[in-house]
Amino acid sequence: MENNTPNDQVGKSKPGFTGRLLRAGVNVITVLCLAALALVAWLRLPSLLNQNEQTVPAQESLVTQPPASEGEASEQTASAIALADLSLSGDLNLDYAGGITRKSQLLTTIPNRPRVTVITYTVQTGDSLFSIADQFNLQPETILWGNFEILEDNPHLLSTGQVLNILPTDGTYYKWNTGDSVTGVADFFDTDPQAILSYPGNNIDLTATDAFTTSTGIQEGAWVIVPGGRRPFKDWGPPAISRSNPATARYYGDGFCGSVYEGAIGTGTFIWPTTDRTISGYNYSGIHPAIDIGGSMGNPIFASDNGVVVFSGWSNYGYGYMVVIDHGNGWQTAYAHLSAVGAGCGQSVFQGSYIGALGSTGNSSGPHLHFELVYNGAKPNPLDYLQ
Repeated sequence: MENNTPNDQVGKSKPGFTGRLLRAGVNVITVLCLAALALVAWLRLPSLLNQNEQTVPAQESLVTQPPASEGEASEQTASAIALADLSLSGDLNLDYAGGITRKSQLLTTIPNRPRVTVITYTVQTGDSLFSIADQFNLQPETILWGNFEILEDNPHLLSTGQVLNILPTDGTYYKWNTGDSVTGVADFFDTDPQAILSYPGNNIDLTATDAFTTSTGIQEGAWVIVPGGRRPFKDWGPPAISRSNPATARYYGDGFCGSVYEGAIGTGTFIWPTTDRTISGYNYSGIHPAIDIGGSMGNPIFASDNGVVVFSGWSNYGYGYMVVIDHGNGWQTAYAHLSAVGAGCGQSVFQGSYIGALGSTGNSSGPHLHFELVYNGAKPNPLDYLQ
């Protein structure tokens, strides 16, 4: 039997103590490493969450997401790349669940606002009040009433090269005079005073304006738009000229005939007075009680019915060379803007007889025939009678 001394017992216990010490050290190091990793993860977590939100819209917190398999991770990575590409290209257009979708608009639509100021237009060859009015979506009367100083309410004073006022709305244009009141001007043009006061193009200071007095704040000489305003039409066409008193047209121009005539009597039926049958320029209306018939310069003009010539020559009211025939039965016909006159005062003509050539004399913006019918002083629409 061996005797174990204390030294021997100590020597045998050293290996067990050392192992425990090593294991404790490893555990401490492991804990420290895990703590360091946890600290790093904690510091990095906000940036990872922020990056994830930018890449995948409406994604839940990373902490709540279950771990993805290798295949799912690949699909998520590809989706994130595709979304990033779409975002960079500006074409991202997704339906966000539980949010507001904002779609990119590369083009801006500028709203069309109505014009409220007066502009100008230069009359071109072939223009008429009707064609100009159609161009600016106005009534032809508005073109006439907006240019009294140029046209004097006479549509046949329109000529190429004139610079016209184009109102922004149907109505009249009025030059303000000392002593005018808004109510007085509105009454004259048969419209509502408030229409003048409130129209933005007039720029009237309503705080300094009294519609019923002359305290309007509108300066003398200022031009005012009168929305809806109108005034009576004036007939500038040739008067009814009979063979028994042709001198009534003395004021109308050098073509008047001064003697009393006898001659052919009409049939009461009317043929087209030229070879063309198209309306070119003005049609029949309140401001133009006649028709303008198109054609080429020099086309023949015929007497629409039997009668006697009671005006032949120049007209002073914008009609140029003109012929008027009295048919002896209450009817007269007028043919204006001729390039040549082919029948003289007192001459009897018969239906279809040559009396002149189509032209563009006087105030005319292109070749045409101005043709009027007069019956006992009234001017019916020729289109209701031509055969």
